[in-house]
Amino acid sequence: MKLLALLLSLSFLIITHEFGHYCFARLFKIRVEQFYLFFNWGFSLFRMKKYDGKWHFDYCSAKAPEEWAEHPEATEWGIGWLPLGGFCSIAGMVDENKTADDLPSTPQPWEYRSKPAWQRLFVITGGVLVNFISALVIYAAIMFTWGEEYLPLENCKYGIHYSEAARELGFQNGDKIISVGGETPRDISDFTLKVYLDDPQNVVVERNGKLETIAIPKNYAKDNLKKISQQAFCSFEFPFIIDSVLPAMPAAAASLMKGDSLVALDDTISPLFCSAQEYLSYQGGETIHISFLRGDSVYTSPIKISNEGKIGVYPVNPYNFIETETIHYSFFSSIPRGIAMGFDQLAFYVKQFKLIFSRDGVKQLGGFGTMGKLFPKSWDWHNFWNTTALFAIILAFMNIIPIPGLDGGYFLFILVEMVTRKKPGDKFLTYANAVGLSLILLLAIYANGMDIFRYFFQ
Repeated sequence: MKLLALLLSLSFLIITHEFGHYCFARLFKIRVEQFYLFFNWGFSLFRMKKYDGKWHFDYCSAKAPEEWAEHPEATEWGIGWLPLGGFCSIAGMVDENKTADDLPSTPQPWEYRSKPAWQRLFVITGGVLVNFISALVIYAAIMFTWGEEYLPLENCKYGIHYSEAARELGFQNGDKIISVGGETPRDISDFTLKVYLDDPQNVVVERNGKLETIAIPKNYAKDNLKKISQQAFCSFEFPFIIDSVLPAMPAAAASLMKGDSLVALDDTISPLFCSAQEYLSYQGGETIHISFLRGDSVYTSPIKISNEGKIGVYPVNPYNFIETETIHYSFFSSIPRGIAMGFDQLAFYVKQFKLIFSRDGVKQLGGFGTMGKLFPKSWDWHNFWNTTALFAIILAFMNIIPIPGLDGGYFLFILVEMVTRKKPGDKFLTYANAVGLSLILLLAIYANGMDIFRYFFQ
């Protein structure tokens, strides 16, 4: 299900991105030779072309029918076999499919290279523009359909549990968050992002009825990325009541049942989930005594913890104990909120991007495996569209980076041309694209390789 969600999400993003290029190309009367979902290197699963007033189809072939070449003005639409992207092949443009040697010696009026720089600028930025607009539309639709659900900090009635990294800064379990850098966060996610990305000088908390100020070191997230990536900075607490017990796991061997409520681990009173989970993580491979409430009686049983620090249970949904709030939007009010969310997500991603440029940041890179983890195991339309909107913003931002082979590389060359009045040669663009695409391929191999390494060795 995760794979299906990822494939559908990426397919949507590819089609909308390339359609942005296509629309501006056709607006300026530039021919589009091919429009493909996925790459068709050496083989196409499906292709079609309209000429002489009707559609013509071809399936599972290495080459298009010869008669299709007699109609170069018509676009060939298709699906390739390699699901690593897609392309919109524009006549007269050096891209991932064409070099300078593939272009006619004399520029033609329907070609990209024959058009003025301002028109080519719109063709190049069309994909990024449509991706970003599609994200805004999706966010607005989410606001209208589901609204905006969040957990206010004041509703965390069982307190907040802080990670070891947070406690090293001076936080203590149960601290109530008052402000971060002078601003009041809305929920735990907002609090964490402000600490990581906004470089606040301090956090004010309420502890035992008194206000305490905790200093946050400058560049805290960048300097401690490895540590903070291993565990959530903080989480809201809730009662540890068992919803289900996994077979052949320690909890099953200890006769724990659905509905049992954990009250103690050894001599530590731990009725709350996060505290109990942390204690168990330190007891991997050890035998401890677990006390739980069943009905009106408390029972104690020895239990051998797995080497991973797990007992093999799922807790009751925490939102059964914690009250969230939902803001509902009308059709017209959802539009500005969706736009605001899109720009907020873009700002968040730009801030997060700076963390990559560190030794530990590079190690956090991931590929398709990391992307797939953002989807749940069962189908959820809300999650699907929310994640797709985030991917759309990431794709738009990444594509506008001025690297040859990406839209940002073409964008930069056109800007240089508009300033210097000198157009880069097709040979230069061919070599620049080759270098840029090689770097992108190496980055993709590294990112997906890190996914494979983490899957087998972490």
